[in-house]
Amino acid sequence: MHPGGQWLRRDPRNPFEAVCVYVLSHGSNPAPGSQVDDQQLIGRIRAGDPAAERQLFETYADRIHRIVFRFVGDPEAAQDCVQETFIRAFDRLGTFRGEAALGTWLGSIAVSVALNALRGRRRDEKRHAPWEEAEVVAAPSARISEPDLKTRLHAEIDQLPEGYRMVFLLHDVEGYTHEEIGTMLGVQSGTSKAQLFRARARLRERLADFAPEVSGA
Repeated sequence: MHPGGQWLRRDPRNPFEAVCVYVLSHGSNPAPGSQVDDQQLIGRIRAGDPAAERQLFETYADRIHRIVFRFVGDPEAAQDCVQETFIRAFDRLGTFRGEAALGTWLGSIAVSVALNALRGRRRDEKRHAPWEEAEVVAAPSARISEPDLKTRLHAEIDQLPEGYRMVFLLHDVEGYTHEEIGTMLGVQSGTSKAQLFRARARLRERLADFAPEVSGA
């Protein structure tokens, strides 16, 4: 079972929960395990083997793209983030000590790149927002009138506090463990668990009005 479904699974007879499970897991696959020997691959890259660089990119590019796209939500911006992630990774490869899996180390770089891109975009949006949109920008927690569950779910995820959102996306959507998330974000695994609990609770609360609509369908 995809981990994204567990946070709402309380009553298997409730069709609302089944819909949320589908919405969260649709179009997302668990992060694949590395099929390469990390240290051997890094050694080849450091020795100047261009085939090894290509192998590193091909092994992890899809996973990195999924991570950054979850944060920035735009295909072009996500592609830019993927490229920046690998540029930074190749520049910093000498700092990799193997204390975490290579995929987790790359993920931490990807999260940093994606968040920087997202913050920059939000600053630009606030700077250029027309007057009629000022109230929406100033009050991001305002209730969204969109009736579609999928749209509302993604919108509510976007409105989560940054820490909650990062942990929720990495754990429930991408399937990383709390230990891996802790390494990526530089926090304790207990902090990751607490933020996930709060993120799930807030989403259940904000999406509660969909339960009777789906149940009565």
